[in-house]
Amino acid sequence: MSSLTTHELDAPPWQRVETTLMATARLVREAFDCRLAALDLNLTQASLLGYVDEFGATTQTRLADRLGIGRAAAGTIIDQLQARGLVERRPDPDDRRVWLVAITDAGRSLAGQVTDVDEVLRAELRHGIGREERQALAWVMQRLQHNLRSAINRPVDPSTGPSSPTTTGDPQ
Repeated sequence: MSSLTTHELDAPPWQRVETTLMATARLVREAFDCRLAALDLNLTQASLLGYVDEFGATTQTRLADRLGIGRAAAGTIIDQLQARGLVERRPDPDDRRVWLVAITDAGRSLAGQVTDVDEVLRAELRHGIGREERQALAWVMQRLQHNLRSAINRPVDPSTGPSSPTTTGDPQ
């Protein structure tokens, strides 16, 4: 394990924070996909199933937004889960143009198994990382998300490039 005192700017590009975050996210997804394979699910399918189980029938658009995917991709996942009898589409009583995605009894049963897989894997991935460390990491991740949203929304002048954000805290 590398020293926590090593400044990330001194590290080669593949060890900088952004690359480490992306590699960690890929590994988290791979670990969940590996464990969920026993249930014939991947993380996206399990997340959609879990969301509908927890919050009830909802629209494809809301599911896409919640999962951070496009509506067409959400539709494909819904089709896959519907073909297995885990979810069903129902007309929205408030809007005839919209379908609601609802969980079936079989889907609810499988969602319970997903929860069991999730609890075990989360305990494994958090092993040796205390609550205070997890809270600090969550704070940093939320700050990075805020900064990224600001960067995405910042106008770019083609002649000068993006404007610099106001710096707060450590300039390094």
